[in-house]
Amino acid sequence: MAIPPPDAEQLAAINSQHAFGLSEAELAEFGPAVTATLSAPDRVEELYRASAPHTPERDWSEPADNPLGGWYVTTSIPPTTDGPLTGRTVALKDNIALAGVPMTNGSATVEGFIPRRDATVATRLLAAGATITGKAVCEDLCFSGASFTSRPWPVRNPWDLTRVAGGSSSGSAALVAAGTVDLAIGGDQGGSIRIPSAFCGTVGHKPTHGLVPYTGAFPIEATIDHLGPITRTVTDAALMLGVLAGIDGLDARQPSSLDPIDYLAALQTPTTGLRIGIVTEGFARPESDLAVDDTVHAAITALTRAGLTAEQVSIPWHLDGMAIWNVIATEGAAHQMISGNAYGMNYPGLYDPELIAHYARQRRTRGAELSKTVKLVGLSGSYTAEHGGGSYYAMARNLALDLRAAYDHALNSYDVLVMPTLPYTAPELIGLDADLDTYLPTALGMVGNCAPFDVTGHPAASVPAGLVNGLPTGLMIIGRRFDDATVLRVAHTFEQAVGGFPGPPAHAAAVGAARSSLSGVGR
Repeated sequence: MAIPPPDAEQLAAINSQHAFGLSEAELAEFGPAVTATLSAPDRVEELYRASAPHTPERDWSEPADNPLGGWYVTTSIPPTTDGPLTGRTVALKDNIALAGVPMTNGSATVEGFIPRRDATVATRLLAAGATITGKAVCEDLCFSGASFTSRPWPVRNPWDLTRVAGGSSSGSAALVAAGTVDLAIGGDQGGSIRIPSAFCGTVGHKPTHGLVPYTGAFPIEATIDHLGPITRTVTDAALMLGVLAGIDGLDARQPSSLDPIDYLAALQTPTTGLRIGIVTEGFARPESDLAVDDTVHAAITALTRAGLTAEQVSIPWHLDGMAIWNVIATEGAAHQMISGNAYGMNYPGLYDPELIAHYARQRRTRGAELSKTVKLVGLSGSYTAEHGGGSYYAMARNLALDLRAAYDHALNSYDVLVMPTLPYTAPELIGLDADLDTYLPTALGMVGNCAPFDVTGHPAASVPAGLVNGLPTGLMIIGRRFDDATVLRVAHTFEQAVGGFPGPPAHAAAVGAARSSLSGVGR
């Protein structure tokens, strides 16, 4: 569709926005020149439309049985070939494109979008023999660590239906924990694979940044975007990572080359003698439940009994990691996810023009329906960017190198670092009408240990450490960048040492009551 030439009022607004100082006469002189440039975007659109893929026909339906609220839509997309995941069912977080199937990203601003292309991870899962059985509910634009901001409904924790499942990959973890689906894909920018895994008692692995292609997933901020597996066992996490990892040639987050690694086979390598650094700053945080800290310490003891060595290590930079992440995740996301309509610019990877256009339209008309966490990002990030001209973001990205170096220095002495994934167990679900002083801590108060590793890109896995008052806790294991195999080896050793991870109790009797008593929670 041809772009109409700008009128004098539109040019005057742009002139004012950028402080160009052009007079009315000068703007009138520029008008024809600006109009002449519009032939290029018109031609680009014509060329793109000639080669753009057509949306395939795929069956999907609204979920018929959804007591946890974990499904957005259900499907049965068969595998394209047999492979290591043959016979396994997978749920995709609803920020991941599955062509021909609705994608909402938990938000009114994306609702109604139908992707034309499969995300790379979807293509790889189908090629590995998996059946994709649906899209899992996630938080509004993925910016919440709780599970009450999601559209069209909140997600409930299978261990206690009155509590959050975590976020933002809330549906993915809840469905895996409940046994509704074998495997799931989550996304992680501030802990969103590990947070719901810790709250729901699943294995959640945030890979090294760039190991798994992000192509086809709705971005928040390219420097902290990750996709990875959520499973019930470490073996399944390793199996999935082997399917998902590798260069796709379309994601500029990835390095130019990656050596293939058999993560499943690596689990067989003994971990006896590996060195664990217990990060002092990951424990006894102001928000910490000491019972959670004690449970994680007990989990570390189980690893030492299995032949690993452990000692305390202090990494003071860890406590400053949240300030660095906060600037990147607010100013960076305000620039890319909000003002830049998800993808922004200056990125040499594959874009989704249809998603950008759809989201841009609906963000303008339905922005009032965004969660308070997303609105906080927009307000805070836009204000600091305007105040500093982008200098605070630049400082944070430079400091991210120091933060990474601090972890790397510790990892020169230790094979992995450990700490609690989260400082407490799953809190109770709240409604969207909660006051801001309740809303924001519930949504974001748990991210302190997780978020710094999205900034630095180190691999980090959460495994169930044990139960506190009947609710799961998480042990987080962090490794050297692109040494995901060692992280998973240590996780597997712990799983074997404790005899496997428990699942949630049966809620058959409680589900019916929950449907009526909790139907309004989160709305």
